[in-house]
Amino acid sequence: MSIEFIVHEKGDGVGVVVVEGLKAGAEANGWIMREDETITFKIIGDIPIGHKVALRDFKVGETVIKYSTDIGKVVAPIKKGEHLHVHNVKTKRW
Repeated sequence: MSIEFIVHEKGDGVGVVVVEGLKAGAEANGWIMREDETITFKIIGDIPIGHKVALRDFKVGETVIKYSTDIGKVVAPIKKGEHLHVHNVKTKRW
């Protein structure tokens, strides 16, 4: 099985894409490092390498956790398998 994204631990809400050309409609495999488990689900939209994929649905105002750290708040609804980036998550710093 190939791995298309990695997740630090089960509590994280996003994974990081580690392959080029992850396309909408693809079944993607992820590795949860701390628990040494794999997960699989369908990708909703194209996601570039190094960018984040949502591991669950998010509502506006929710906090996104990556590497056990708060990385911002959701400003537009996000579905599991969707690209999570500056268009739908903003920092809480300013």
